[in-house]
Amino acid sequence: MNSWKRWTVVSLMVGFFFGFLVGMTPATAQNIIKVGIILPLTGGQAAFGEIEKNSFLMALNEINKAGGVKGAKIELLFEDDTGKPDIARAAAEKLISKDKVVMLGGGYGSSETRAIAGVAQQNKMPFLINTGAADIITEQGWNFVFRLNPPVSEYSEAAETFLKEVAKPKTAAILFENSLFGTSGSKEFEKSCQQLGIQVLIKEGYEKGAVDFKPLLIKVKNANPDLIYMISYIMDASLLMRQSMELDINPKLFVGGAAGFTLPEFYQNAGKATDGVFSATLWVPSLPFPGAMDYFKNYKKLHGKDTEYHGAEAYAAMFVIADVLKRTKSFANEDIRQALAATNIMTSFGRVKFIAYDKKTNQNKVATYLVQWNKGKLECVWPKEFATSKYLYPHKPWKER
Repeated sequence: MNSWKRWTVVSLMVGFFFGFLVGMTPATAQNIIKVGIILPLTGGQAAFGEIEKNSFLMALNEINKAGGVKGAKIELLFEDDTGKPDIARAAAEKLISKDKVVMLGGGYGSSETRAIAGVAQQNKMPFLINTGAADIITEQGWNFVFRLNPPVSEYSEAAETFLKEVAKPKTAAILFENSLFGTSGSKEFEKSCQQLGIQVLIKEGYEKGAVDFKPLLIKVKNANPDLIYMISYIMDASLLMRQSMELDINPKLFVGGAAGFTLPEFYQNAGKATDGVFSATLWVPSLPFPGAMDYFKNYKKLHGKDTEYHGAEAYAAMFVIADVLKRTKSFANEDIRQALAATNIMTSFGRVKFIAYDKKTNQNKVATYLVQWNKGKLECVWPKEFATSKYLYPHKPWKER
């Protein structure tokens, strides 16, 4: 081979090599695919962040043990939003600009999730939400933002059929945290009450982290509603029920709007005051979804306590992320976005397929369920075909327990 031909071959090889490197992300160049996960790992919502982080890591371990994605392992970079939108926004910017992740996941509190979503859309960074539920998040027309869980307006659908077919309350009180999640959820439940012919006697918000709900609860007791519906995170949910028992408030039923009313910590914090409390939920381990019960049992074995719908959302979201990264043509933002949009996968949380309906885009459609606490155990009681226990209704007066 003469020197000119040799130089040409070497030049082509060098050019190909450097062109290949330019086309690779830092993650794939090191045989690692970096994904950013933003959750509340400290602060008042840390119990939710813990169960979700644990579940993400469980799924990640299974995925990487099975070979990862395209010969590479996924690495999760966790950031703590501390339950504050400005911290969440900064975390998203760091993961995108400094850590060079290929996509974002997580999103617990609605206010924080909306902040993350804004950054993701601005940077054309694919973002899969697994919990942040305010309707407005998927009503912006943001094409890089996808949501696995339902919007808060749909959380109470199973509870509403129970109210219509079984409980048939005439009056209600609605109590809610003054957050994006609480205010939007309370408005939607008030609309549902109007449709069901339930008169709302009291609808009142409160600031999170209150230490005394008794002035508010005395107003509720004086109004004597058939139903008390509460949208609260874990500490507030626990305190509301403890003080309702102390004040001997006895509606026909207490119903939580998911969030703090399904965590194991609810019973640990409120004890006997949880007995008979209903809650909306998005998942139970007895559902006929592949791996649902296995996830529940494995989580309990690994962490020594039960899991619930928040953990199931995170666990399923990790498998959706892996599925997307396997199908994407490249790790470019637009290719990952297109792979997310084409998702159609059955998970332990149910079918995940992103559609547009009403004002929403890139929204997964999910059924809901009604659970009830009975002597420290959380049982699915509605709909009937998924029930693991008979519902206890009406709520017995505290003095008779």
